[in-house]
Amino acid sequence: MKIAFVGKGGSGKTTLASLFLRHLAAETPAPPLLALDADINQHLAAALGAPESLTMPTLGAELAAIKDYLRGDNPRLRSAADMIKTSPPGRGSRLVGIAEDNPLYDRFVREVDGVRLAATGPFAEADLGVACYHAKVGAVELLLNHMVDGAGEYAVVDMTAGADSFASGLFTRFDVTFLVCEPTVRSVGVYRQYLEYARDFDVRVAVVGNKVIDDEDLAFLREHVGPDLLTWVGRSDHVRAAERGEVRPIATLEPANRDALRAMRELVDGVSKDWAKFQRQTIEFHLRNAHAWGNDRAGRDLADQVDPGFAMGPVPAAF
Repeated sequence: MKIAFVGKGGSGKTTLASLFLRHLAAETPAPPLLALDADINQHLAAALGAPESLTMPTLGAELAAIKDYLRGDNPRLRSAADMIKTSPPGRGSRLVGIAEDNPLYDRFVREVDGVRLAATGPFAEADLGVACYHAKVGAVELLLNHMVDGAGEYAVVDMTAGADSFASGLFTRFDVTFLVCEPTVRSVGVYRQYLEYARDFDVRVAVVGNKVIDDEDLAFLREHVGPDLLTWVGRSDHVRAAERGEVRPIATLEPANRDALRAMRELVDGVSKDWAKFQRQTIEFHLRNAHAWGNDRAGRDLADQVDPGFAMGPVPAAF
């Protein structure tokens, strides 16, 4: 399963993503996990308990190398430079799994408390005024487009805040999108905006309430979110300690909050993988990006990067 955590800035999506990952990692046996930090504020490693000494290589700084690996010997991609962030896989492309070892993971992935993690990287000083963060997030989009995740495997992405993910097709890459929502008007506003944008793309959204202190908070969320509210996380000494830099064992999380994580996993595990939709939307958003800007940059029609004889799936098919 491919899973996203989205929400208003400050809603706690990084906190919830880290709790969910650590909850899964504590299972016996632990399922295959891959975490991707795609937020402009790179805090997922710290939330997972990484030491300050950990140096994370960044996907966004090495986009050319990522393209070169994923391209493989796909004849529809003339070179790594010919690829854009939406270039779809085809026959000859290199695909990636969750649990495997490969040169990309060797280069970019580090293990933090049982969770394999890769990071897009922060907005660098050299980028100020001249670059868009979505160019860096394109590395994550390319990885997800080429990722074949099997049953019982989880790729979890901590996304950019608000509706920024709609600047590309990245929001369609997920089997489940957890929208973290505080009991506030502004947070509910982001929820409504997200649903409005996602409505036409069959995006599965489940709301996880956060910072729910009392019955009034819960009633507010139920009033404004309705049946989309899957579960909620309440007051937590465990989370407050983590915010002070003390990452405690997940077993010490309050029972009600641990139950919320179980409800989230239960939802994910009940979702059926729709590879046909995944492939259809991969192509749709590639053609959109090609028409909007990619063709002008390349000086040709990038629609020819689409391989009509290739389909993604548990065992990628060519026909």
